[in-house]
Amino acid sequence: MKTKSLLLVAVDFLIMFAGLGIIMLNQYPNIDYSPMPWALGAAVMGIVIQLFLVKGRYSSDIWVFPMVLFFSSLGIIMLARLKPILCVPQLRWLMIGMVVMLGVLYFSRQLKNMMQYQYILGICTLVVLCLSLLFGVEIGGSKNWLVLGPISVQPSEFGKILLVLFLAAFLSDHGEMLNAAKRKFLFLDLPPIRFIAPLLVIWGIAILMFVVQRDLGSALLFFCMAVFMTYMGTGSKSYVFIAMLFFGLGAAVSYAFFSHVQVRFNIWLDPWADPAGQAYQVVQSLFAFAAGGVWGTGFTHGHPGLIPEVHTDFIFSAVAEELGLLGCTVIMMVYVMLFYRGIMIAMNCKKELHTLVAAGFSIALFTQAFIIIAGVTKFLPLTGITLPFISYGGSSMVSGFIMIGLLLSLSKKEKVHGA
Repeated sequence: MKTKSLLLVAVDFLIMFAGLGIIMLNQYPNIDYSPMPWALGAAVMGIVIQLFLVKGRYSSDIWVFPMVLFFSSLGIIMLARLKPILCVPQLRWLMIGMVVMLGVLYFSRQLKNMMQYQYILGICTLVVLCLSLLFGVEIGGSKNWLVLGPISVQPSEFGKILLVLFLAAFLSDHGEMLNAAKRKFLFLDLPPIRFIAPLLVIWGIAILMFVVQRDLGSALLFFCMAVFMTYMGTGSKSYVFIAMLFFGLGAAVSYAFFSHVQVRFNIWLDPWADPAGQAYQVVQSLFAFAAGGVWGTGFTHGHPGLIPEVHTDFIFSAVAEELGLLGCTVIMMVYVMLFYRGIMIAMNCKKELHTLVAAGFSIALFTQAFIIIAGVTKFLPLTGITLPFISYGGSSMVSGFIMIGLLLSLSKKEKVHGA
């Protein structure tokens, strides 16, 4: 099994080098060799880290990292195809992400101890989420960026990590209280307001992100994470219903009073009403899926450049056009497998806190992938979040590797089924 995991890492980087090689052949005679040294460096780092994990010092799960490298390798070649100027920066972020993951594994014991301080985590979560609300700069239609000199950071990418840690600590400490102290209201079992107040604050911030920042993707992601984790921590359907009602009322009020919310919703309902205007991205995305069919047009043989911001929000549409339904299915299946491995790690944790943290990170990555894929296929209103490890973005890449590092640290000395 350990040998197979190493072979998977080798296959991941073989995909990367094969894709870069095809792109270079298409560039002949003006070949750009600049990504190759960085790709070679990333490959060496990836193989060394997998060898490190195989030894089992900090993790007993040897399948999660190869799956992450599969996404990263696919993202690199798609960026080299769609936006060549961003290929080397993304390779740099990949290497930085792997280094950060190693740091998380090295300091795993200290980080596990920090997970117990729920109120500090709660304050940090509020501070990080409010940074973009107060000081955010609008880029790409969403006011969810902080510009720090030459670097742009999305606080929400790191806020979701703190949110999982806070909810896990809060629910593991107050789960029994949330279930025991309830009052009957119609068909709902409601706790005293002081017990559910932290959850209401999180739900409220999600709605604020939706309205003020025009960031539907992050708002929906944070809300889903809070709802799923609350249900896991309490087992109460009443909280799920309250949360849905809370979010539904907020969305209805937002639609009634804010024009940008109406635009997003109307585009989702009928993009063909304005195909050359506000719904242009969604329409081009649907054309890309149609053009790809089952087998795709072939790598480098499609026209995904017709979609604005294809390297971030719509990179899955580019995959659909050039790799077809087959390529999309493979990606979605690997996301499901990553989610499965994360849940297996959670189920094998001995402490409830660690179980909730592992499950929370698994849900966060899977839900983020689902939301953006559903958005570009018009299953849900279009959102502005990245496809984990595939779309371009330093904040997304680093935060993703932090979650993977914490997930692997929680699998330490735990026997995961099938590993």
